[in-house]
Amino acid sequence: MHGMLTGGAGGQVRCPPEVAGGLEVRSAEMPKQSAGILLYRVREGAVEVLLVHPGRPFWAKRDLGAWSIPKGEYAQGDDPLAVALREFEEETGHPPPQAGLRELGAIRQRGGKVLTVWAAAGDLDAATIASNSFTLEWPPRSGALREFPEVDRAGWFDLDSAREKLLSAQGELLDRLLATLPQH
Repeated sequence: MHGMLTGGAGGQVRCPPEVAGGLEVRSAEMPKQSAGILLYRVREGAVEVLLVHPGRPFWAKRDLGAWSIPKGEYAQGDDPLAVALREFEEETGHPPPQAGLRELGAIRQRGGKVLTVWAAAGDLDAATIASNSFTLEWPPRSGALREFPEVDRAGWFDLDSAREKLLSAQGELLDRLLATLPQH
């Protein structure tokens, strides 16, 4: 009888019973985790949400299904709310809301990443965002390193438009937000 050990890339390797104790041993990798803030406002009775567009070259010409809430990854042991607040400022250049935060819970995105989100009422001029940047080899395998903004633009969207713009799994967050608000 052989046991199964999980390899570094998530693959399984057969091993003798003396190594695996004759049992099937699996060490499931924790999914990547992100935390973010869904900023919203009410204009003329309609709810609008702030979304950001990723600044990576892959996303440059994509619009529908490419936008996201301001968010960022965190490691096990990090405080998700602290990460959400930090990432909001890093991706928008604006201080995050500190009051009235409502936890919307977690969703699992298509790639398996778990995103935990808080909603807050607020307003900012989307045209004035300024995000951190990162270095990327571009074009791929060219050896040339270029700087890109984490976020290249932001915008306020009504909920119907936001559903079209958002990464598909994040659309559920709009329903959760609406469930926390008085009738609109």
